[in-house]
Amino acid sequence: MAEMGMLYLVATPIGNLEDMTMRAVRILKEADLIAAEDTRNSIKLLNHFDIHTPMTSYHEYNKISKAKILLEKLESGTNIALITDAGTPGISDPGEELVRMALRAGIRVSPIPGACAAVNALICSGKATRRFCFEAFLPAEKKERNQILEELQTESRTIVLYEAPHRLVRTLEELYRALGDRKITLVRELTKKYETVEETSIGEALAGYCEGAADGKGREPRGEYVLIIEGRDRRELQKEQQSAISEAMTVKAHMQKYLDEGLDRKDAMKAVAKDRGVSRREIYQQLLEDWQETE
Repeated sequence: MAEMGMLYLVATPIGNLEDMTMRAVRILKEADLIAAEDTRNSIKLLNHFDIHTPMTSYHEYNKISKAKILLEKLESGTNIALITDAGTPGISDPGEELVRMALRAGIRVSPIPGACAAVNALICSGKATRRFCFEAFLPAEKKERNQILEELQTESRTIVLYEAPHRLVRTLEELYRALGDRKITLVRELTKKYETVEETSIGEALAGYCEGAADGKGREPRGEYVLIIEGRDRRELQKEQQSAISEAMTVKAHMQKYLDEGLDRKDAMKAVAKDRGVSRREIYQQLLEDWQETE
């Protein structure tokens, strides 16, 4: 039985061809086949680095049917290199489907690191980098899009989004309505000639681009954008949640809720105190007053 091939996930430049790694060039030359999101776009990259490996298309509209064909080739010993139009395959593109299917089939998968717009925008944004969530492009379907925006309202991690220039103003409007006037960094045209990193607020960014659309003198959205938005302050969020709990039910009702769930009085009192952000002594005092009033 022939040894199975390897699936390589090869990162390619997101703009500047000098960001192509020597290892990526070697793997693309040594692979038996290159699966590319857009062969017309990728041929320019391959020609630049004198790579003559056969190429086939693998994109959003054939990601299931073509993946089955690629899996058969991998199982028969073919080494395949997967590339996207720009950046790291599997990040906001159909590559994730092929990777999932390959792993389930017992095929080895190896990443060939390189450029990634989300990570590079994040590190130059001035926003917190320890914890972040990546949403890529917001869904086009209105209901799902609104659900994601609603979820982001209480997100305490730094938020990373992609957006195209013709949809930037609309997205900024929706972000402003959903998240308020948060701090945001707009990173545009990464690694290219007109690369810009702009720290501002959602409201200020929206005003600037709206001005351009209205009077023809302001900024017009151009190029691909990565939006880096600050997350909610966790302490403020906790206070809001505690305040909402306090308004929604009395201490007595809150206590009864935990007693009904099977907690003893001591643990129930501790849970109520934690939910409301106060000491257990304060909860005890409030309960004592309630009990005296009902006597």
